[in-house]
Amino acid sequence: MRRSQIKNIIEAILFSYAKPVSIEELNMAINEELSPKEIEIMLHKLIDEYKENDRGIQIIRIEDKYQMCSNEEYAPYIKKLVEPGKKRSLSQATLETLIIIAYKQPITKNDIEAIRGVKCDKVLKTLLDNDLIYEAGRLNKIGKPIIYKTSQEFLKVLEIESLDDLPKLASE
Repeated sequence: MRRSQIKNIIEAILFSYAKPVSIEELNMAINEELSPKEIEIMLHKLIDEYKENDRGIQIIRIEDKYQMCSNEEYAPYIKKLVEPGKKRSLSQATLETLIIIAYKQPITKNDIEAIRGVKCDKVLKTLLDNDLIYEAGRLNKIGKPIIYKTSQEFLKVLEIESLDDLPKLASE
């Protein structure tokens, strides 16, 4: 298989797959005799091509994964077409809970409630429904409480690559 075909396969996977894809996943899908490093080099060439040609779409990095998305420059045009007026904003309580999870993760519901001083069942459901957090497992203690973490969607919404890009807290 030619290198240009492999680059096209990477592009097709990123275009078709709705979630971010890792280098390892691309390597597994291509199943050629290429190292993950070679796949990464080809991916970055593709990223550069999109940047150089000022395209309507781009490839972004989210943690250790990559995803194809629209170029933010054209967001106003897309917003006119995609669910106009349906965008829900998050309540103050929901934002507070999201911030707690972002900075204290992994964290349980009981820990969140101890910090906020109120129940948070509805708020957690809202965050889960909006894919801003996910259930990352359970603690190995009585009751096996669910552990929550922020999702890749959270990073995408904030337009950051990783949690390290969050603003530092005043106490840090």
